[in-house]
Amino acid sequence: MKHIDYYLSLASPWSYLGHGRLLKIAKKHQASVSIYPIDLSIILPATGGIPLPKRSQQRKNYRLQELTRWREFLEVPLTLRPKHFPVSDHLAAAMVLAIRQNDVNQALAFAGSCLKAVWEDELDISDRSTLLSIAEGHGLHGEALMEQESVMLDSRRADSEAAIERGVYGAPTYIVGDEVFWGQDRIDFVDRKLGS
Repeated sequence: MKHIDYYLSLASPWSYLGHGRLLKIAKKHQASVSIYPIDLSIILPATGGIPLPKRSQQRKNYRLQELTRWREFLEVPLTLRPKHFPVSDHLAAAMVLAIRQNDVNQALAFAGSCLKAVWEDELDISDRSTLLSIAEGHGLHGEALMEQESVMLDSRRADSEAAIERGVYGAPTYIVGDEVFWGQDRIDFVDRKLGS
């Protein structure tokens, strides 16, 4: 059975740009997917990464150029400076993990809606009412998912620490077998790997 371990940040434009394409590739190769909404505040300091607010202006400027290029190339809606960014994704990630316990495909769909909420709809995914609305759109009981926040955030911490051990240092990262692919611009290599 072909399998992809998928590490993402629900506040990442790069995760947003890659999400739908990854799911199409998984379907094409009949590959299962495990989703890990990692905590970059754990990942970045441990792996030499620099959070966006602390990066040089040159890097910030280039990021916007790249996002513009990819938005145009992929022909997807993406707001370069969304109203609610930076945004905490802790509660949204906890909900993804709570959903993952029972249905990974539903967790992937909910994660996709959270990404779309930030980068297309300019919604605040740290806001409970926003997340309840997204959950309702997926036929999920949002309040029940939120009640598991504390336990799920412990799970997220453990997932993030395990991700570092596997070579993950940013989002999105895809792992197929022992091979690590960092960035939505590496998805074609994931496709090739699954097809080989």
